[in-house]
Amino acid sequence: MAWLQLKAHIAPEQAEWLEDLLLAEGASAITLQDAHDEPVFEPDLGTTPLWRETVLTGLYDDLEGVDAMIERVQQAWAAQAPDDPAPQIDYELLADRDWEREWMDGFEPLKMGSRLWIVPSWHEAPDPDAVNLLLDPGLAFGTGTHPTTALCLGWLDDAALAPTGTDTPVHVLDYGCGSGILAIAALKLGADVAVGVDIDSQALQASRDNAERNEIDDARFILDYPEKLGQGVFQVVVANILAGPLIELAPQIARRVAPGGRIALSGILSAQADSVLDAYRAQGLVMEEPVEKEGWVLLAGQRRA
Repeated sequence: MAWLQLKAHIAPEQAEWLEDLLLAEGASAITLQDAHDEPVFEPDLGTTPLWRETVLTGLYDDLEGVDAMIERVQQAWAAQAPDDPAPQIDYELLADRDWEREWMDGFEPLKMGSRLWIVPSWHEAPDPDAVNLLLDPGLAFGTGTHPTTALCLGWLDDAALAPTGTDTPVHVLDYGCGSGILAIAALKLGADVAVGVDIDSQALQASRDNAERNEIDDARFILDYPEKLGQGVFQVVVANILAGPLIELAPQIARRVAPGGRIALSGILSAQADSVLDAYRAQGLVMEEPVEKEGWVLLAGQRRA
């Protein structure tokens, strides 16, 4: 089936209104993209900022009456904002293709560290004897492709999580767990129990789905909101969020590191590393030098025994 694609270059404040208008005109999907290379690295909490120039795209399965539809949109715009010129709306027909197949083909298994592979759920594992984490990249909140996730997974792969001899079983906290990828990786690498917390209910659901996909027992992967953590401490704490929240939450996150326990922090740009290091050193942690990948860093540390 062919599709009709409409595109408009708009200012951020115009996005919500035009999105509602195009949905009312029968759009099957709306996407918002950056018109230039202006990434928003760290928005304020509770905000979803857009780019200075945003491309809004509407996708339609009805190919009839497109000119009349665009005219209705422009008339509605003129009635809503008579002093602002209506955005130029361009359209094109997209040939029928197997979009799902093309999307799936864009994801390949990724090796992280020496033992761990991230494997899309529809792929065969390249190395069946490796530690294979099955993930659905269609879920939001982290798929293993971002440098910060790769840094954290590599750190976990090197962390010797499996208890040996009479050692205490390793309990891991994934603060801001998103898709659960770090907690699930820790469990597959030998941790006894992982706790994942996140403020977003959709993230918690994504973590549950990925845990089920990887046959992780509910008793080993506990999911909840941060305020439900209680007073527990952990041998390993990971937090891959952003520098601002990491600094703001430093007292809450750092106190979760048990004596002798380790911590790994990411979601941090290289220029932000010193500020985050200072915040966690102030909480009594011994922090190491940053490990960098593509302009992002991982900060690891330990609490003295």
